[in-house]
Amino acid sequence: MSAEAEDVKLAADAVENEVETFEFNADIAQLMSLIINAVYSNKEIFLRELISNSSDALDKIRYQSLTDPDCLAEESELKIELIPNKDEGTITIRDTGCGMTKEDLKANLGTIARSGTKAFMEAISAGADISMIGQFGVGFYSAYLVSDKVVVRTKHNDDEHWVWTSTAGGTFDIMKDPNPTLKRGTEITLHLREDAADYNDEKKIKDLVKKHSEFIGFPISLYATKEEETDVECSSSDNEDAEKDEDKEDEEDSEKKMMEQWRLMKKSSKSQRIKRKRKRKRKSNRLRGRSSETAKAHRG
Repeated sequence: MSAEAEDVKLAADAVENEVETFEFNADIAQLMSLIINAVYSNKEIFLRELISNSSDALDKIRYQSLTDPDCLAEESELKIELIPNKDEGTITIRDTGCGMTKEDLKANLGTIARSGTKAFMEAISAGADISMIGQFGVGFYSAYLVSDKVVVRTKHNDDEHWVWTSTAGGTFDIMKDPNPTLKRGTEITLHLREDAADYNDEKKIKDLVKKHSEFIGFPISLYATKEEETDVECSSSDNEDAEKDEDKEDEEDSEKKMMEQWRLMKKSSKSQRIKRKRKRKRKSNRLRGRSSETAKAHRG
């Protein structure tokens, strides 16, 4: 769906679902203005900050599950997914973390400024680098380094599905999600600015994850589209039935490829630790084998 079509759809849904508009807290509005107008070359930090926020949300639900296992009933797999869309000019960061209630959306993404908001702006005025934004607890707003519109869809176990939308014009909208597909968690879609269009490039995303998010404790997958050209041969009418069968097989192959397009870029910390442990064990066994061979040679 194009950006224009999405706007039309949201407008139509707004007629059926009540849309509430809120003003950003004054400090947050000032922060967003600073970010949007910043002449800053290292805009890539936005992905690091949003992945970090997803990791925090996953940590929260995992910690809650220690005393309340049922909180994972709707979605037991804890993961982060990245979905670039070049046709739409967007990149989406989705997690299966704790999600947010409507009140969480209002408070965390606009109406209540954290203590770090003002502290961050003061630090910037004093010459600090904007890449420090995450240390002040306001990393979400780094999304506006590369986008002119942000849409947040979220589902918390204790609430309904909600959508938060803002073009950073001083206000944000909240409405019930007309397409409630999330089982639990949060999905953030950035509509990239023209000067940041390359941030939905598959290779660039992989490089950024490797560079900035190596120590995230949850698996990160990338939805990668793959186009393949196939030769089309002309055949006689006698082979029409055979062609239909082949077309059917091609469609089945295409469906299979679509299912395989999620590419795991980073495994969870646990699986990485197991892999490293096995590697060390194999290395240790090889060393012991060499020592044994050396000892036999000396005895001989």
